Amino acid sequence: MGKKKVIEKSEEEILKEKESLESQLAKKSKLAVKEKIEEGRLYISSSYNNTIMTLTDKKGNVITWLSAGSLGFSGPKKATPFAASKVAEAMWEKIQKVGVKKLEVLVKGLGGGRDAAIRSLAAKEINISSLKDITPIPHNGPRPKKPRRV
Repeated sequence: MGKKKVIEKSEEEILKEKESLESQLAKKSKLAVKEKIEEGRLYISSSYNNTIMTLTDKKGNVITWLSAGSLGFSGPKKATPFAASKVAEAMWEKIQKVGVKKLEVLVKGLGGGRDAAIRSLAAKEINISSLKDITPIPHNGPRPKKPRRV
């Protein structure tokens, strides 16, 4: 196969690369946090397939979101309580960066991760002002089938 060459970079090239990376990170951090938000709403959507958390301001504008799939869980592991608690921990870190101090938590769905997500959020040092279940419930359901004629 032959020998492979090792290319060494000069100090100037290394400094230029570091400066460009630092400027890119500075741009991203400026875009990520535009202004500090005191109050927000956290929507937890827990289904049999995934757990999704969305942080919004009082008006409903989405600030950030996370799901079990975006954290690397795949297949049936996304719907587990463990994955939901990991999503809640990662969301707590994002909430700290944004600066939210007071949260309204709105939970939707019947998945196994809904209780685990709420418990792991309650264990953190964040003020949860209200906890509300917004799972859609059918009032009367569809029209029943006609009786069978024999």
